[in-house]
Amino acid sequence: MEVCYQLPVLPLDRPVPKHVLSRRGAISFSSSSSLFGAPDPRQLSQRRGAISYDSSDQTALYIRMLGACVVFKQLFARDVRVRSQVGFEPERRSSHPYLCIDFRTLHTRLGCGSTSASSDPERRVHRLLSFQRYLHSSRLLRGVPQQIPLHILDEDYTGQARCMLEKVGNWNFDIFLFDRLTNGNSLITLTFHLLNQYGLVELFQLDMVKLWRFLVMVQEDYHSDNPYHNAVHAADVTQAMYCYLREPMLAKSLTSKDILLGLLAAATHDLDHPGVNQPFLIKTDHYLATLYRNTSVLENHHWKSAVGLLRETGLFSHLPAEDRRNMERDLGSLILATDISRQNDYLSRFRLHLDQENLCMSTASHRHFVLQMALKCADICNPCRPWELSKQWSEKVTEEFFQQGDIEKKHKLEVSPLCDREMNTVGNIQIGFMTYVAEPLFAEWARFCDTRLSQTMLGHMGLNKASWGGLQQEPAPVSEEAEPSTACADTGDAATAPSEGSTATTAGGTSSKEIPQGSRES
Repeated sequence: MEVCYQLPVLPLDRPVPKHVLSRRGAISFSSSSSLFGAPDPRQLSQRRGAISYDSSDQTALYIRMLGACVVFKQLFARDVRVRSQVGFEPERRSSHPYLCIDFRTLHTRLGCGSTSASSDPERRVHRLLSFQRYLHSSRLLRGVPQQIPLHILDEDYTGQARCMLEKVGNWNFDIFLFDRLTNGNSLITLTFHLLNQYGLVELFQLDMVKLWRFLVMVQEDYHSDNPYHNAVHAADVTQAMYCYLREPMLAKSLTSKDILLGLLAAATHDLDHPGVNQPFLIKTDHYLATLYRNTSVLENHHWKSAVGLLRETGLFSHLPAEDRRNMERDLGSLILATDISRQNDYLSRFRLHLDQENLCMSTASHRHFVLQMALKCADICNPCRPWELSKQWSEKVTEEFFQQGDIEKKHKLEVSPLCDREMNTVGNIQIGFMTYVAEPLFAEWARFCDTRLSQTMLGHMGLNKASWGGLQQEPAPVSEEAEPSTACADTGDAATAPSEGSTATTAGGTSSKEIPQGSRES
């Protein structure tokens, strides 16, 4: 139960009145600080970006949103939540120990919060509204110099980000620039904007504080130390999903519920991704592999984590119980469709519908299936982006593969296909991925939506594939003339030989999971 207070919006150049500062249970500042001035270093270490926490009053929280403060009172001193009331225990990355290999050993983690913890143990900041042990470094304020007042960033950067949002439906939308302009909040800002643009906040009567808290927690549960599977990737997939939702075949048929589910599924489809693929979790006896019986392990975890946040924040708590269950089920169906190992099943069904011309968008089940295909396309659309964007994504996903390979070598495990940096290059991985995974999917999508966007995507993919082929041949020494063709042949073998539980890792825009069994058709 929460008690909400709405404070007046104050001019940026005026200090906060003393009577506001002295209100007990509201904002707990020292009388010498101002709401929008330079932050006190002692308070800066406890700031969570969108949510800040003052341990001197452990029942008070405040949210700062573009100069307006919404304050809500917590009835409990600590983040105790009775999770047994939900249908299942939502998965969180700190709720269980890793049983075998800690794949996070590769990533260099800063000792975030260690200074404040050592100097003042009582000022430790716990993860709000969750079971995380302690708050890690804030991903919402990363890169902000302490000497720059936050209101300057709000005025300058938010203004530029707002200009970019006016063109959010463009296929050449630069999500990397947008992430910098929003100070690392691209997923929160983009998803909130799209939900509001469609009128879904008002239509479904979503509580603004709960919605903002949900989006903040979603962004925080993406691992910022993953080169590829992080919040920026989720924001990129959400933007691509929005482009597909605007296609005439979908725009004229989808309901508001379909659009809400599509955007939420895109934002949460890789939630809490560990940065390694399913075969790695299986061969290291990870508890998630055991929990989900080695079947769609990552996708099930993403879904359960998303539902856990929905229930934890109570975003849909005002809806009837049956509607909530249906929303959670449909959300899971969309997220599970992103399992690349099942791509052949979905692609065959999609091709059959198109051949028989029996897709009826007035039927709920057919609309949902099209949403699944749209999310699959959005998830691996990186090869279809302009070269400047596609190349960055290709390098990031390949680096994540290579980091997994480095961990496997370190622990003397068999190195997964495409994860050995000494045997593979970005170019040959990308060419194989486009040939066996991306091109078949987007060719069928173009049959379904024969629009300018579909042709643009196919055109970009062809140019990108040619560019990678050119880069592969340029550095080849004379004595190794045959290597490019050999590399391509190796990639083809890796892409066409995923089988019997030891599937290969993919590249490009896919979720570093497995090459689909359907690739053997090619």
